[in-house]
Amino acid sequence: MDSAWIARIRALAETNDALILAHNYQLPSIQDVAHHVGDSLALSRVAASAPQSTIIFCGVHFMAETAKILSYEKTVLIPDKNAGCSLADTITGEQLRSWKEEHPGAVVVSYVNTTAEVKAETDICCTSANAVDVVTSVPSDREILFLPDQFLGAHVQRATKRDNMHIWMGECHVHAGINGAELREQVDAEPDAELFIHPECGCATSALYLASSGVVPAERTRILSTGGMVDAARSTTARKVLVATEVGMLHQLRRVNSTTDFQPVNRAAVCRYMKMITPEKLENSLIHGTDEVDVPRDVADRARLSVERMIAIGAPSRVG
Repeated sequence: MDSAWIARIRALAETNDALILAHNYQLPSIQDVAHHVGDSLALSRVAASAPQSTIIFCGVHFMAETAKILSYEKTVLIPDKNAGCSLADTITGEQLRSWKEEHPGAVVVSYVNTTAEVKAETDICCTSANAVDVVTSVPSDREILFLPDQFLGAHVQRATKRDNMHIWMGECHVHAGINGAELREQVDAEPDAELFIHPECGCATSALYLASSGVVPAERTRILSTGGMVDAARSTTARKVLVATEVGMLHQLRRVNSTTDFQPVNRAAVCRYMKMITPEKLENSLIHGTDEVDVPRDVADRARLSVERMIAIGAPSRVG
């Protein structure tokens, strides 16, 4: 987008006391105009502390819900209310309540990619950036119900070596489609490349196997959140990095490091929901106040504690 459009959107935001947040998978034009770009954890923290009265969340619906949960008195808008999430849709509040009944006393750890109703039934949320830390914060003698992403759950279980962790069999259709065969083909073609792998990917296990078997050096195989990928991109000196996540991530990586060649493991890894937020819809949202996100007060009040525990992870208190 040209600088005139960016200036117009920023002026509209200032006039309306609005803060524009964009996830790393958004269209480049949306990322370029946003006040903050980041992963779920970073944006949740920004939303919680923002002084603006209106938050415009360029992402998918559960992210905007989370902003509303944390800042209930603010107006939260999403430029297209139909921007959903296939992973969040894999479990409902009713299904979680039934699962909890099967495991009384278990601690529920929910990936932030869930609906407000599911968060309300959760003890502590997590993101891909802090999932290992969150699970580690739970006393070792407590059962854990981890949901909804099976690949992230498997990664966390490997990292923590917990044998009392039950994992919901959900998946993101985009990340699940990035498979081990594609990764192996890319590694064979680019043996000197570094690997940035999102833990939601179906190829995460394959990446760790390739590293452990010596096909690629372990130090060049990184399992990272989207925020972690940006940090790693800033410091890498690799000539080429193969990136296994939604292709929108490449825009941020290339912005922070123009000397490394960042290429997707799967060029078809495109989330149609993330791409539903267009420049036209963002401008319309700023002008007309569409689409407002609402969460029932009782649900928001119950969900807030699990999200706040996620944001505060690293503090001395533990989930008991």
